Amino acid sequence: MSDVRQDRPTPLDTRRPTRADQVEEVILESLQRAVVRRGLIALTLGTVVTVGVFPAQAEAPSQVSETPSYRYWSFWEHEKDSWTYASEGPTTQHPDDGALLGFRFGVSEDNADRSAQPRGTASFDDICQDTPRKSGTHRVALVVDFGTVKDAPKGERPPSPHTACALLAGEDTTGDALARTMKPLRYNADGLLCSLNGYPGSGCGEEVGQQRAQAKNSGGGGSSLGLSMGVGAVLALSAAALWQVRRRRQ
Repeated sequence: MSDVRQDRPTPLDTRRPTRADQVEEVILESLQRAVVRRGLIALTLGTVVTVGVFPAQAEAPSQVSETPSYRYWSFWEHEKDSWTYASEGPTTQHPDDGALLGFRFGVSEDNADRSAQPRGTASFDDICQDTPRKSGTHRVALVVDFGTVKDAPKGERPPSPHTACALLAGEDTTGDALARTMKPLRYNADGLLCSLNGYPGSGCGEEVGQQRAQAKNSGGGGSSLGLSMGVGAVLALSAAALWQVRRRRQ
């Protein structure tokens, strides 16, 4: 019966590094340094290319919006020491006794937040103090601001601001108050108020231009492109170095 020799586990290799091992370590360190150097260069080149060659991508372009502007009479109600844009027109509103109402002519967007308000500080008591209330009537104070020369139609000049106290009865409207204090009046076919006290002499709510508003986009596309190029280069170089190391070890 022949002797059967059993293989024993090979003890750990404790031999001293050979010349070949030392050369391999030097190669590995060189590859690691090369990856770092090339990654930094790729990052730098990515930023330079983005900013230098494609400057438009360094900052996202501004977005320009245009909103139509109109020349018209705006209608206001005075409440709690401030003017509020009226929710309906003067020909349908039935004001209460003691109301303070305002009209302002100007050029602006059809927007309550951007329309010019009536100027002045006159109160209801200031305007109606010399107008006694009669039986069956109620009083309404009016502030009429004809606007500025800048907003006036070509060839016209705005009159000075005007105040008036109107006596109304029953179901009278704000339009009736204007008719009694601010003649001549002019309305268009749709019931839009065009002229108070004969001003302006022509036109009615016409569009007079576009107001431009810019809003910058905070995208930062250029920087992202440069960073992506650099990161991609580092990953590619790292993968190549790892493949070379494994090949050498095989």
